[in-house]
Amino acid sequence: MRLLAAVLAALVLTGGAKAQVPAPATAPIKVKVFVAAMFEIGENTGDRAGEFQPWYERYWRQSPPKIVKGALKPVYCNPEGVCGSTLGMGKVNASASMQAILLDPAYDFSQTYFVLSGVGGTPPSRGTIGDVSWATWLVDYDLGHRWAPEENTPGASTFMPRAGYEEYRRFKLDPTLVGWAVRWSKGAPMQDSDDARRYRMRYADARARAAPSVMVGTHMTGDTFFHGPGLSKEAQSIAKLYGADDYVITEMEAAALALVIKRQWGTGRILSLRGAVNFDQGAPGETTLQHLDPAPGQTAGGFAETVANIGVVGSRVVDHIVAEWPRWRDGPPPPHEGCKT
Repeated sequence: MRLLAAVLAALVLTGGAKAQVPAPATAPIKVKVFVAAMFEIGENTGDRAGEFQPWYERYWRQSPPKIVKGALKPVYCNPEGVCGSTLGMGKVNASASMQAILLDPAYDFSQTYFVLSGVGGTPPSRGTIGDVSWATWLVDYDLGHRWAPEENTPGASTFMPRAGYEEYRRFKLDPTLVGWAVRWSKGAPMQDSDDARRYRMRYADARARAAPSVMVGTHMTGDTFFHGPGLSKEAQSIAKLYGADDYVITEMEAAALALVIKRQWGTGRILSLRGAVNFDQGAPGETTLQHLDPAPGQTAGGFAETVANIGVVGSRVVDHIVAEWPRWRDGPPPPHEGCKT
């Protein structure tokens, strides 16, 4: 009787039912490529395109938005493992979103290639409106010591790097990966506009007057919208001081994003892709203030065309990586290996 009572008591405690087995957790999405844009002007499709819209229209029209706590905008993923989001403008905004997304257990970034995508400015001696540039180096423009020019020898640099911050201020991207990106970008059709063509003719530099093309070089990350020939020269000197390639694009996020990604996954799978929508200084005879606050009809054209160029060039790389995933899963194949082109 005592044994029967014990059995009955056990059944009461368990509800007389079989023990419940926890439902298996959903496997995280294996992300092959993550595309990070910084801003969108309006909607993700159907209106004037910002940085995210060309990517959204190519990869995520049928993909539901997934909210990530701490990120500015939702994440979208397609069945092929291409995911992306709009992170926000500036170092803090973008890196906070990137960190939140990387820490979300819904996604597996262990083998992900990151494409940091957006618009920027270019020095007229190095590029032109409509150019699309792959970064070889990412350099932080802000991190250092600066002082007023009148407190220095006339014409001398007013910038000095801050000791002890070497690992934060520059990132060399994998040359093999960048090389593949450039190789796949060759021959991509580049859009242009009559307004941009007319605007270029205000400049004397041969590069400024050229048609859009695919470039490589250093992307200079600064929360400060540095502008004018003096600060452009300073940016170029910082690139050289750090042992990087020529500065070709000014932007606001990539170095900070590279640091966030590096702390979890390294920098071996990062690409930075930027399109030039303005020059970082005025034309001859134009003051910096006039260039920053132009009269009606004096603005650079070509924004829509540049954004389209970014999407065309970048999607070539994304599509190749996904199509050849068995070759790319464990890292970029050697340059001589016979990947499809």
